[in-house]
Amino acid sequence: MTQPIEQVSFDTPDEVREGGNWRLELVNLAGDAQVGRLTLQPGWRWSQDVKPVTGTDWCMAPHQSYQLSGRLHVAMEDGTELEVVAGEVSSLPPGHDAWVVGDETVVAIDWQGASVWARA
Repeated sequence: MTQPIEQVSFDTPDEVREGGNWRLELVNLAGDAQVGRLTLQPGWRWSQDVKPVTGTDWCMAPHQSYQLSGRLHVAMEDGTELEVVAGEVSSLPPGHDAWVVGDETVVAIDWQGASVWARA
């Protein structure tokens, strides 16, 4: 069976999850695919802002994403670290913490893992 042609917009997300300084907007596509737009304000840190929601020590959602703005520092459970900036694509396995660096908002489009991000 052929997939239908589709067009969706983050202006009308199918689901929104948010906290004090973060927001996740999810849009659904046919075939059970979800794409998320993460907006993380300066001062946001996963271990402070999302960990209380998930109850895990590390973010266990895998991420493949394209960063539109800001600077995000990522620290893996094994000690590996990197910074992702606007215009870069990143792939993060489960077991990481992350935080916004500087005073620019981070906006990223995530096509893997956004569906389970910030869920208990």
